[in-house]
Amino acid sequence: MDLFEKRIQNLGPLGKYADRADGYFMFPKLEGEISNYMKFRGKEVLVWSLNNYLGLANHPEVRETDAKAARDWGLAYPMGARMMSGQTVYHEQLERELADFVGKEDAFLLNYGYQGMVSLIDSLVDRHDVIVYDSEAHACIIDGARLHMGKRFVFPHNNMENLRIQLERATKLTGESGGGILVITEGVYGMTGDQGNLKEIAAMKKEFNFRLLVDDAHGFGTMGATGAGTHQEQNVMDEVDIYFGTFAKAIAGIGAFVATKHSVVDYLRHNMRSQTFAKSLPMPIVIGALKRMEIIRRQPELKDNLWKIVNALQSGLRNAGFNLGPASTPVTPVLLEGGIPEATQITVDLRENYNIFCSIVTYPVVPKDVILLRLIPTAVHTLKDVDYTIKAYNEVREKLNAGAYAKEMYDISVL
Repeated sequence: MDLFEKRIQNLGPLGKYADRADGYFMFPKLEGEISNYMKFRGKEVLVWSLNNYLGLANHPEVRETDAKAARDWGLAYPMGARMMSGQTVYHEQLERELADFVGKEDAFLLNYGYQGMVSLIDSLVDRHDVIVYDSEAHACIIDGARLHMGKRFVFPHNNMENLRIQLERATKLTGESGGGILVITEGVYGMTGDQGNLKEIAAMKKEFNFRLLVDDAHGFGTMGATGAGTHQEQNVMDEVDIYFGTFAKAIAGIGAFVATKHSVVDYLRHNMRSQTFAKSLPMPIVIGALKRMEIIRRQPELKDNLWKIVNALQSGLRNAGFNLGPASTPVTPVLLEGGIPEATQITVDLRENYNIFCSIVTYPVVPKDVILLRLIPTAVHTLKDVDYTIKAYNEVREKLNAGAYAKEMYDISVL
């Protein structure tokens, strides 16, 4: 069978909706300055779907630094991979500052978060080692584990009893193979908004010999007293062996880093294929990240503003009777009962009649009878935004319970 024909006949769980969903439900275009209000299809909407947690995307100092760095350096410098010709004192400075911020000896810059995690896992384990990871781990962790040629075990989300069982299995196997064990979890889970049980996992080191890798994409800059991350929030900074953070969220950029012991970072510098064979991060991104880190340290009120909005939004929704599950981080999921048809109609109603733009998540990401309205509060949102959204959600829930959305109120074919 022709390879292209095989793919075209099966477009995948999302691709099969492309003819009706692209441009509205998938690949929507948000335009204008990144903030709490942007334009969608020519209309101003209140946006709750951007991971601009600290509001740094359009911070005046950030914009000025980004623009100046682009003028001074261009996007080409430095040319080549860092190992060959792409090393600069600024890359080294950023690594030192990141390591210090998250409480580790050293750090290594990575070009992308997703690619970085996949390559990190691939670099850390060989066929004799065993990976044990949380069932709700991000796709980058799952894809990294799929590359592993050895055994991998999964435990139900935050289920410590089952993790113990998997660690017992892994310990037996590695005892025979001479391998090691890598446990992978997240600091903040991006859909459910709860935290990985870092403290309980770390406590198991008293019984089992393993290393703990934490993907803290949503926790870096938002969790803990200084924003160092979820490992700071749970007071297990030393027990987390490998800390992974990204620039795409709290510091509003692109790229990532891994922080751990100096000896391990030195190993990664010489063995992480995605970095050995990829161009170094362009200078404007590095200079911009240094400015962002400076602002985070100098302006703790940004994180304070974020949490003011988070607490108002989550307490207001819970007081109104909404189910947010175990959310204890800025990620705010609102769980409703219904399927894809109702979710589709709710999306249109929110965007067209309430001018609210948020992410709507349905099966297969969540169970078939669940609709997840995912809100991402930021430091640039206001309490007025919070009050308006809670009022709108109350009205949407009333319509849902009355069966209004099951009647296809809106013809999505004309959107």
